Amino acid sequence: MFSISLGADGAELRSLEPWQAEEFLASMDRGRDFVGRFIGLADAVTDLESARALLRGYADKAAADTGRIWGTWVDGTLVGGVLFRTMDVPNGNAEAGCWLEPAAAGRGLATRAARVIIDWAIRERGIHRVEWLVSSENEASIAVARRLGMTRDGVLREYFPHRGRRYDVEVWSVLAPEWRAAQDAS
Repeated sequence: MFSISLGADGAELRSLEPWQAEEFLASMDRGRDFVGRFIGLADAVTDLESARALLRGYADKAAADTGRIWGTWVDGTLVGGVLFRTMDVPNGNAEAGCWLEPAAAGRGLATRAARVIIDWAIRERGIHRVEWLVSSENEASIAVARRLGMTRDGVLREYFPHRGRRYDVEVWSVLAPEWRAAQDAS
């Protein structure tokens, strides 16, 4: 299997595909409460059928070049992932996101994995603008956006209904020239 090392701690990034639905569901079950605080993924993946359907949907998006999903593994265990929820290659726009089990949080995994996929999208796919949409209350994800060198574009007030409540959503972004300059300098 193809993988990209995310550092010396045994972390790696790999495609997450429909045949891995059981592993994906097990990871989601371990992190459901933590992941579900701010994103709907935990509510969308509740059994093997829904896990397989979500991964099949991303396989279809990959085939159509409109989205992608990757898993983050540590020592052979799936602990989270990153994705392009949307990719509009002709117009050069993509929306990135991430999730992690609580045991994997706080180790820089989301930042390292997101850095890999953003670099790929900008350098290989010609994406000009990568967005990161995040609940204003999700401090960990906002910290990832900052570490990625993104700029806070604004707030969509009460934009996202989730579990009976409406959340403000911050829009963060990085443009290809900014990304290249920052990555080439480091």
